[in-house]
Amino acid sequence: MIRFLTAGESHGKALVGIIEGLPAGLELTTEHITAQLMRRKAGYGRGNRQNIENEELEILAGVRHGRTIGSPIAVLLPNKDWRAWTDIMQAEPFDGAVKRRVDVPRPGHADLVGGMKYGFDDMRNVLERSSARETAMRVAMGAIARTLLEALGIAIGSRVVRVGSVVDPSVCDVSAAELNARTDASPLRILDRAYDDAFVAEVDRAKAAGDTLGGIFEVIADGVPLGIGSYAQWDRRLEAGIGEAFLSLNAIKGVEIGMGFALGTVPGSQAHDEFFPGAGPRVTRQTNRSGGIDGGMATGEPLVVRAAMKPIATLMKPLASVDLRSGEAVKAHVERSDTCAVPAAAVIGEALLALTLANAMLDKFGGDAMDEVLPRVHGWRELARTR
Repeated sequence: MIRFLTAGESHGKALVGIIEGLPAGLELTTEHITAQLMRRKAGYGRGNRQNIENEELEILAGVRHGRTIGSPIAVLLPNKDWRAWTDIMQAEPFDGAVKRRVDVPRPGHADLVGGMKYGFDDMRNVLERSSARETAMRVAMGAIARTLLEALGIAIGSRVVRVGSVVDPSVCDVSAAELNARTDASPLRILDRAYDDAFVAEVDRAKAAGDTLGGIFEVIADGVPLGIGSYAQWDRRLEAGIGEAFLSLNAIKGVEIGMGFALGTVPGSQAHDEFFPGAGPRVTRQTNRSGGIDGGMATGEPLVVRAAMKPIATLMKPLASVDLRSGEAVKAHVERSDTCAVPAAAVIGEALLALTLANAMLDKFGGDAMDEVLPRVHGWRELARTR
């Protein structure tokens, strides 16, 4: 079973991640991970922080000569922005006046509740860890899981479906691999490039108003074998792990699989995927309303996950708040931020799905080394064709 932990603050010296459970013999280099980190940085509407960080990640343990060795994998991602925050964020005791205190919480952020929970008089302790900068390390962890999935014949892609009031109504009719090739070339990772200008204009309007935008993104996985996950226990259902992973992402307030919430608005005759005769004993489906999961198990169809991201809580024209030192009404704290981070969230969503699927694959097929896992997966795919 795959487990991972991350550590680090937004303006601290570095982010650190440890992931264990990957089989030995998996090809893995820093280039595999950095490629995904660079995709996370992209997207129209991102802030200046993305121009500072070059994402020069280092693998510290668990990999030798380009292959995993079965032990925990440790990675280090330095924060280049640390150079401007050394006194503010240093670990050792500091005798001078602390700069950039945060005494005014931002509505919709972790500042207020986190400060109350832990008893902080400076809410910077909260926002440094609750910042979305932490997701860079989750993308790194997901990139490692993704290398396993690719070796097992599973590809993951994503696209942005909505930003603010603008929607791309196109239906995704391409493979996951082709999906990323097309959306990575779009400013906001849109599948139908005819909508690029409308999406960019929506972000420009929000930025000019000092506002922020959320949206909806879609993550698709191809090649997921029939039967991973289980109906036998609630916590072994495949969608349970997916929901947990996606809802752990900053600003995500809703997750759906397949038709999702729309299934609550249609009759049963329009909600389910009918079966039709296929080759031999197999059946075929002409629709994928279930999004690739029935009864907690993968159906073998493309797995489709959508998530709704609320607008970022830091506004350049801040909302009303309270100075917790004086109790006076003031405007909320302003921290450097993005206008829109939905394209980045889509890439992070790929990483989260990769971690969930890698765990489910190893749960079913097991194996301490790739030469054990690969034959089991290939054997199951062949067996499943006859059932």
